[in-house]
Amino acid sequence: MSQAQLAKFLPQLEAEGIKMVHLDPKKLGKKKSKLQTVYASSNANFVVLEKDGATKPKGKKVGRKFQVLSNSDIEDILTIAKKGLDFVIVEVKDWKIIPLENIIAKLHKIHTKIFAIARTPEEVRKMFSILEVGVDGVIFSTSSINEVREAMVYLGTRSFDMKPAKIIEIKEVGDGERVCVDTASMLHKGEGMLIGSRSNFMFLVHNESVGSSFTSPRPFRVNAGAVHCYTLSPDGTTNYLSEVETGSEVLILNSKGKARRATVGRSKIERRPMLMIKASAGGEIGGIIAQDAETIRFVKPNGQLVSVTHLKKGDTVMVHAKPATGRHFGMEVSDEYILEK
Repeated sequence: MSQAQLAKFLPQLEAEGIKMVHLDPKKLGKKKSKLQTVYASSNANFVVLEKDGATKPKGKKVGRKFQVLSNSDIEDILTIAKKGLDFVIVEVKDWKIIPLENIIAKLHKIHTKIFAIARTPEEVRKMFSILEVGVDGVIFSTSSINEVREAMVYLGTRSFDMKPAKIIEIKEVGDGERVCVDTASMLHKGEGMLIGSRSNFMFLVHNESVGSSFTSPRPFRVNAGAVHCYTLSPDGTTNYLSEVETGSEVLILNSKGKARRATVGRSKIERRPMLMIKASAGGEIGGIIAQDAETIRFVKPNGQLVSVTHLKKGDTVMVHAKPATGRHFGMEVSDEYILEK
């Protein structure tokens, strides 16, 4: 990664809540960063020693990197760790789960931290769940900020900035095709999907876990909106609701912005009477076209739900809004001019 790419990537990592990177501290130069470094350098916060018996820098956490190919490698890790290592970096090849289970079981007793190397978001999630204890950290080898975001969603640690938006217009717009997203997960009160006609302004549309005297609860469903609307995927890209299908992954959030992923079991597109709703937040104006029915609800700042049929101008609902950026096939293009209305 070039110095220019690094200068752009590191602030993005910090913004996503990452606190530690595997990086030569010299590459940071004079750039101020709160990120802690793990590297084979005495300048790093966590110093990776090159060999057994190497001099340990004072005041630093020290460790070694190991490649695991057999049981004898695991025994070597235990023997060397007992000599006073604060952490070990473990790279496993074809067999990933069983070797890490054995290492976790052995090192957990001597309080040596285990950092494992992963190359996909799925591997990150898997390594944190091994033996229910999981590793202490994962060195995720990627240069894609979207893959970092996806990994954080898998771990349930990613959050989105949610803010109140004031309703400024409500209008009946006739019939249109709306999309019901039925997930393979049970959704809880307060949870829903981010949906909007603009990629930078999305409403939190609540799930149907709240029933009524006329309808039964369907806590796996979000009656999301019209086919053209955007929704966010776990990797940070957008999809049109018309593209969501069995096996797709969607982002589920609560009113605090805490995100998790859910797999779509079924998507239903049906023609229904529709409402156009516009709101403003932080200088941005966004809209959504949703089915005109009592079961479609937004979330208020106090956590209460409000049906779109009971919305009034001046009401406030929770949205995710930020300055507009261009998108190309769902991916953000930060330097491209775009105006959505």
